[in-house]
Amino acid sequence: MVIDTHIRPALYAPICSDRERFERRCGEMNYHLMSPAPLDLLKKQYALGDIRHVFLLPEDCSADTGTPVISNEETAALTAADGELFWGFASVDPRKDGAAEELARAFRELGLLGLYLNPAKLRVYPGDPRMTPLYELCRKEGKPIIFHAGLCMESHAIARYAHPMEYEEIADRYPDVNICLTHVGWPWVQETAALLIKYPNLYTNTALMSFDGPYQLYRKVFREDMGQYWVEHNIAGQVMFGSGSPRIRPVRSLRGLESLGFERETMENICWKNALRFLGREG
Repeated sequence: MVIDTHIRPALYAPICSDRERFERRCGEMNYHLMSPAPLDLLKKQYALGDIRHVFLLPEDCSADTGTPVISNEETAALTAADGELFWGFASVDPRKDGAAEELARAFRELGLLGLYLNPAKLRVYPGDPRMTPLYELCRKEGKPIIFHAGLCMESHAIARYAHPMEYEEIADRYPDVNICLTHVGWPWVQETAALLIKYPNLYTNTALMSFDGPYQLYRKVFREDMGQYWVEHNIAGQVMFGSGSPRIRPVRSLRGLESLGFERETMENICWKNALRFLGREG
């Protein structure tokens, strides 16, 4: 079994019927020359990798864009279409009044499982006081937080706001909240690994999409940028599989991960057990 912890449902056909909104979304997220995909086709692609659950990550930078690029309501609608496969997260813009109230509604009324934030896109540091009500709500509700970490390929996103070390204060302040720093914080891979060593509530995922293909990039990140045994000997319980779809098909990411030759127990942790622990469920 595999759980994909990083899918952006920007191209899911049920939320792409408004052509103008779809084109605006692709412009904001730099998904050029891509077309909407029907759910049946996507499910077949996931089945090739035995992917049984996927985290759907929306995005709300509506202080800039006017409306969320992918809204909580759209994410909840996809989750309602197949709650076994689709596990939806929420996103709110901390720069707007009422962000915490909107997040509470996403948790309590829409049934979304956690919070996704992209400080690079928001141009807000993780330690900004406007973020605090969101963190406090996640602590109160027992919800995990997924942060974009490292370089962001989306338009108007500035990486310094999402440098892995910007998250250390948050990890220290909220030891009872599970936090994922996505993309191994690339290109600051060693900094991300150092934080994982220190903070047991921190996780990362394998959603890497810069340079080469997954076979080459995963080997560079997990065998060269990190020491050969860093994952298996030190952080095997904190790395989750994430494809970064739609930039890359999930099965390709999975095959790249498999090519690293990790032990079976390590692969089980990365592929699904860590994701369940991240959600507060037994792995």
